[in-house]
Amino acid sequence: MNLRIATFNLEEFADVNGNSPSLEERLRVMRPQIKRLNADIICFQEIDGQKSDGEQPQLLALKELLETTDYSNYYMTSTLTSERRVYIKRNLVTISRFEILETEQYNNDFIPSPIYKKITANPEEDPKPIKWERPVLYAKIQVRPTLVIHLINLHLKSRRPTGIQGQMINEYKWRSGSGWAEAFFISSMKRVGQALETRYLVDSIFEDDEDANIVVCGDLNAHPDEVPVEAICGHTENTGNSELNKRVMFSCEKSIPEPSRYTYLHQGQKRLLDHMLISLGMTQYYRKSEIHNETLHDESIAFATDEKFPESDHAPFVAEFEI
Repeated sequence: MNLRIATFNLEEFADVNGNSPSLEERLRVMRPQIKRLNADIICFQEIDGQKSDGEQPQLLALKELLETTDYSNYYMTSTLTSERRVYIKRNLVTISRFEILETEQYNNDFIPSPIYKKITANPEEDPKPIKWERPVLYAKIQVRPTLVIHLINLHLKSRRPTGIQGQMINEYKWRSGSGWAEAFFISSMKRVGQALETRYLVDSIFEDDEDANIVVCGDLNAHPDEVPVEAICGHTENTGNSELNKRVMFSCEKSIPEPSRYTYLHQGQKRLLDHMLISLGMTQYYRKSEIHNETLHDESIAFATDEKFPESDHAPFVAEFEI
């Protein structure tokens, strides 16, 4: 059988404030994209929760997106708050044709929050813990009686600088270059910290089964040669230890022709921010990858508003396996 696994950042799906574009407009352009994936497992990022008649937030918009597709009856798991409710903003959601045996999320569970003192804050602040803003979502999926896949869905911290008291004039204007640089450093710390927590989770799975079938995918907000991606992959060139060869994670994007190897456009530059990383055990089944970027738009250019482009600003990434 063919097994197709996809990752897709839906870009703040969907509107909860009545703003334009409406949910109907987004559904009109995004449902064909979802159907085209033809996937058995999909990892979604940036799924917003919606409230109905004052009730607790639910994944209403996503369910409406899926309801007229083959995905409507898939198993589903998502990130949850400490009260076991979906977040209002930026949930991770994994859906699967196959049964999800276990699910868990990790957020500073393996890696303690580092304590950091902001040097440009005004007024001065005491040292505070730097917490990851987004959990890691894990699912154990029974694909065949003898085949279990450990699936890790990620959305690492964006490159947008973290706010610093007294340094921000507005969302896009800073009082000093050093203030912006420190804010960017803090965001980078969060992004790499999430990657470290993910790699620790991967190693804990390998501890139980060195031949484990692991897939790590999602919006990593990093290029293939940047620290977050390399930290998760654990290449022998970096560890210098050949005894860890069976624990390396491999990048599926390398089988995609380079001109098509991008999932995001920024100021005319093609960027690969969304990734599919697989363990050695999964490589025996791996056949090909696709990035559906034919209609991808660049929201950084003039007049490129969400109203004109109600679809996501990320392209979906699909990997195909033969089981």
